[in-house]
Amino acid sequence: MPKAYKMKLKRIYEAAERTDGFRILVDRLWPRGVSKEKARIDLWMKDIAPSHELRKWFNHDPQKWVEFLQRYEKELQAKQSQIRDLKQKLREEKVVTLLFSASDEKYNNAVALKRLLK
Repeated sequence: MPKAYKMKLKRIYEAAERTDGFRILVDRLWPRGVSKEKARIDLWMKDIAPSHELRKWFNHDPQKWVEFLQRYEKELQAKQSQIRDLKQKLREEKVVTLLFSASDEKYNNAVALKRLLK
């Protein structure tokens, strides 16, 4: 039986907490104004983030959300090694927190990634 895990989402600008478990930054770009020490990330998976073109096109527009999910899922099909690595971490760790820098907490790549992994 696979190990149960908990996947959480959190803005990188929020304070790191012990309950975050294994912290993975899933943005392509390093967040502005956040030092590596303050970020306290365990892994930066920038290659699993949406392409620069897709990120620019989406621009956190809720009207484009459904199409963004479809395009991002298609991009992820070409990133199977990164998906395997992420799923391995989910099996190894009790809690994994996907970190993102977007101010929109409802429509961002971390929300999409979590949704697409389920």
